[in-house]
Amino acid sequence: MTPTTLSRRTWMHQAACLGAGSFLTHPLQAAKAGQPILPPLNRFPRMVQEFYLGRVREQTGQSDAIRAALNSQEEARLYVETVRRHIRTSFGPEPAKTPLNTRITGIIERPDYRIEKCLFESRPGFLVTANLYVPKHVRGPMPGVVATCGHSSNGKAEPAYQSFCQGLVRMGYVVLIYDPIGQGERLQYLTENLRSSVGVGVAEHLLAGNQQFLVQEFIGSWRAWDGVRALDVLLEREEVDPKHVGVTGNSGGGTMTTWLCGLETRWTMAAPSCFVTTFRRNLENELPADTEQCPPRSIALGVDHVDCLAAMAPKPVIILAKEKDYFDVRGATKAYEQLKHIYRLMGAEDQVSLFVGPTGHGYSQENREAMYEWFNRATGQQIASPESSIVLEKESDLLVTESGQVGSMGSKPIYHYTAQKARLLRQERQPLADPALRDAAIRLLQLPIKDHPPYARILRARSQRGYPLPHATTYVIETEPGAQAITYRLGRERHEARPGHEATRAILYVSHHSADQELQSDQWVRGFVSQDVARARFYACDVRGVGESRPDTCGENSYLKPYGSDYFYAIHGLMLDRPYVGQKTWDVLQVLRWIHQVGHPHIHLIAQGWGTLPAVFAALFSEQVDAITLKGGLRSYEEVATSVNYAWPLSTFLPGVLEHFDLPDCYRVLQSRMSFEWV
Repeated sequence: MTPTTLSRRTWMHQAACLGAGSFLTHPLQAAKAGQPILPPLNRFPRMVQEFYLGRVREQTGQSDAIRAALNSQEEARLYVETVRRHIRTSFGPEPAKTPLNTRITGIIERPDYRIEKCLFESRPGFLVTANLYVPKHVRGPMPGVVATCGHSSNGKAEPAYQSFCQGLVRMGYVVLIYDPIGQGERLQYLTENLRSSVGVGVAEHLLAGNQQFLVQEFIGSWRAWDGVRALDVLLEREEVDPKHVGVTGNSGGGTMTTWLCGLETRWTMAAPSCFVTTFRRNLENELPADTEQCPPRSIALGVDHVDCLAAMAPKPVIILAKEKDYFDVRGATKAYEQLKHIYRLMGAEDQVSLFVGPTGHGYSQENREAMYEWFNRATGQQIASPESSIVLEKESDLLVTESGQVGSMGSKPIYHYTAQKARLLRQERQPLADPALRDAAIRLLQLPIKDHPPYARILRARSQRGYPLPHATTYVIETEPGAQAITYRLGRERHEARPGHEATRAILYVSHHSADQELQSDQWVRGFVSQDVARARFYACDVRGVGESRPDTCGENSYLKPYGSDYFYAIHGLMLDRPYVGQKTWDVLQVLRWIHQVGHPHIHLIAQGWGTLPAVFAALFSEQVDAITLKGGLRSYEEVATSVNYAWPLSTFLPGVLEHFDLPDCYRVLQSRMSFEWV
């Protein structure tokens, strides 16, 4: 879950197009390179965090009130039906079930059980490696359990996960544990020596998962589908009693256990460990999560962790938490109380429980023991805990494939399917022209419906910033309640008031990472400032989350890291159904509107890098923009969706865009309406 618990490398040093470090280097390093020596201005480092907190608290507060207001068995039943629909909406339609092509590649014999090395296809050509633990000397159908792994680099061979599989099989359960995407024998970004080129676990999940949003896919759905098909494999076995099938896992496996409770109705019991809390707690605590742990539109739909478990009602569920976990136990406790309320209304209060272990994150023995007791209670098994007799297997002995990787057996990597769908969508969609293109863009960007007239504050002047003109006035443009775009007006004379109605042309620069730093160091930007200010007044702006409002959250200097603050707010934007790039587009539109109001009838919009995306989308809707110049922009979203590695961050992605249009459609419309230039 968190970087400190994972084996991974930083791959997003590539992720800042144009070389993000050129604008964000340490002042002393910058001085040696002839770049600015002044630290970047960042006067609003908590703005984005507080903006998101306000939205999430509002949304989750409404959901909490709905749960609390449930007052009868019928209302509880209707609520469960509703959340099941909302969960499916968030995760997308269920794929068609295709042949599993299950095969056993080897067997490990032990006195009381055997471990079968199992290989199956959850999708055509998409291989899943698993170990099937089968008890010996047991008559009749046995309860079955699907075990889901957390972020272990060795997947199913991780000692804690081997331990609970052995514990269950020794008590008479048939257990199937499978490797997650990007872990164990299922690395997706293989080098010639069969290692991950980007880092096991989180790095692979983010690289593959972020890209999928462009084609309306969600890696959480892909990973959950592996679990659904694992259940199908388990139920193929004549040893398994379909009346008693459970699911359990820890951390990332706790995530999958929780999601599977909401997506699959055949489970009869569940025990998610070290995951269940609330989305609000994760945001408040600045706790990043993998892409698969952040279902799109979930918060907007009113779906929280508790709702996926409520979808199981009234079947037995135990929440396994830890007192010292980074998943906030206060959120686990709240989820339990809400779940107990729903179960109580359904006459099944004794079918839900909470266990809080005293230690830190992990499927440690006390949590495993609580799970055994809960499953035995549900199934009627009588055998006592076998933890003292567990002997771990060597990782190499548990391998299902000869090489240790499904890629060597021809399994297609997940990015293959993303690229395939992107190309198919291009063939299927019709080219959009104005105004159909703008209508589609408004829907996807989720631009605010309410009118929020831009309101400007004027900050005290900062001198000697090294800009091309001697004076700059800073305007804080409040683009919507709680959000600001910081805008500089450059001039030859000192100015500390509102702009006069000059009726001149204006240039607006939308920054890549920091308008302050780029005005000091970037010669391309400085060249626009040097134009005759009598004919074109120069403005520059940082949209939310950039430059002056660059967040200082999610750890020190985390901004460009895979789990950093830029990703953190981008993924929360998707859960709120307000894409980050749409929020930034609104900021540009509001700044353009303000510039027009203060007397500039025509505006030349310029942007580079990350700033090009909100600038392009804003230009589609602004009547004042009559020219646009872009440097280092993204030529197409399909280019990202069909790449193995790509350099653009989630904050620039528009979910589902390739079902409707691509950036070249936007560029064609702009070229037909205004002066358009690529640099």
